[in-house]
Amino acid sequence: MSLPHAILTALLEKPSSGLELTRRFDRSIGYFWSATHQQIYRELGKLEEAGLIRVLPSAQPARGQKKEFEVLAAGRAELRRWVGESQDPKQIRDPLLLRLRAAGVVGPQGLGAELRRHLELHRRQLAEYEAIEERDFPPARNAPEDRLRRLVLHGGTALESFWLHWLEEALTEVEALEAAEAAGTRETA
Repeated sequence: MSLPHAILTALLEKPSSGLELTRRFDRSIGYFWSATHQQIYRELGKLEEAGLIRVLPSAQPARGQKKEFEVLAAGRAELRRWVGESQDPKQIRDPLLLRLRAAGVVGPQGLGAELRRHLELHRRQLAEYEAIEERDFPPARNAPEDRLRRLVLHGGTALESFWLHWLEEALTEVEALEAAEAAGTRETA
């Protein structure tokens, strides 16, 4: 479902301030569940109000000092409940797929350039995942707590590999249609 559960997970991994959470979302969790700085802070307030997290006591309170949060027993119980919950997979709603379908009716009209752009974006994302794998999960490191994190990363790598393969196939088809259209001999599907 949810940003609250992503935040509970991150805080169980390491008590953090809102700013630290934002940075961690940018570096890891955000690859599969994104959130803005404002959303994270708003959700921290709700989680604290619900009694799922608390601000860690500070040795010396100071105005403007960053607050670090930790998960309480009720937050851990909520996360356990959510992990065991049944949830159906989400349907894919990608505008690029719809545009490709529309191109089957009205012609590709420059769609090849957009497919090439997406191909480059997915290549960069795959390279980033591979760099994370190399940096955060070297072969000698096989800590039990890293096994599922690595599995999530492998899911991202597999999805990017799928998109690269599919986009290359789609680009081949669209370029053939664009060439036929340019030659004035639009093929039928």
